Amino acid sequence: MIILGLILLIVGYLLSIPLLTTVGIILLVVGAVLALIGSVGSHPIGGRRHYY
Repeated sequence: MIILGLILLIVGYLLSIPLLTTVGIILLVVGAVLALIGSVGSHPIGGRRHYY
């Protein structure tokens, strides 16, 4: 999810498409939060232990 967000962010910036840039930023943030929650390892979130 983080890699997809990064790709969309770069493509949206290079092609000057604000929608792709916005979606890329959102995916980066959500992916970072899920990675942080998954690294804590206290308990599965939403029934999933890993989000990748």
